[in-house]
Amino acid sequence: MDRFLFPKWVNKFVPLAIGVALVGAAYGGTVLFVTSSPEILNRGYRPEQPVPFSHKLHAGRLKMDCRYCHNTVEKSSHAAVPPTATCGNCHSGADASGATPYASVRATSVALAPVRESLATGESIDWTRVHNLPDFVFFNHSAHVTRGVSCVECHGRVDKMDVVQVVEPISMSWCLECHRNPDSSIRPVDEVTNLEWGTDMSEEEKRVLGKQLSEELNIHPSTNCSTCHR
Repeated sequence: MDRFLFPKWVNKFVPLAIGVALVGAAYGGTVLFVTSSPEILNRGYRPEQPVPFSHKLHAGRLKMDCRYCHNTVEKSSHAAVPPTATCGNCHSGADASGATPYASVRATSVALAPVRESLATGESIDWTRVHNLPDFVFFNHSAHVTRGVSCVECHGRVDKMDVVQVVEPISMSWCLECHRNPDSSIRPVDEVTNLEWGTDMSEEEKRVLGKQLSEELNIHPSTNCSTCHR
């Protein structure tokens, strides 16, 4: 019996197969690198900002509500970064005539120069994002904060941070753990932006109250893949 021989044109598939394997490996490595980079997952990531905004001062000492700056958090999936006009309500600096508005705070501060420049030119301040989910993940802020999930559950005690940093991994397994056991993360809706709430309670007390609130608000977090991957 004659031995079967592949035609010569089949040889062209060998380098093609090698090329496909290399491209696939490169793609997989890129996805792994991007989705596990410090800018997305690593605790402790704390980029420097063009303006040294202190949450410890504003949200902590001055007790400013988170929603004053992040004003879309209750009605949108995205918690908006405030426009410079919001900063200008307190830090407008001198006007065109050189006069300083009565309510202006630290009108000549060097650190606030980018704010005054942005107000004068209309160009946005180039803030550096701290928490950055991959593009293939959908997260709805309003669905959480209007059901008693506080900012502190994901972002930590920002009212104690001079420089905001990542305190939770914000990974799929971390999110799923909360969706499977949400009770201890649920608080009264009107206490969502009170970051000190619950500091005098035990974990068991939080869980019991959270379970009661979950039943009242009909909270049943989904663990279906389509909830976040749409």
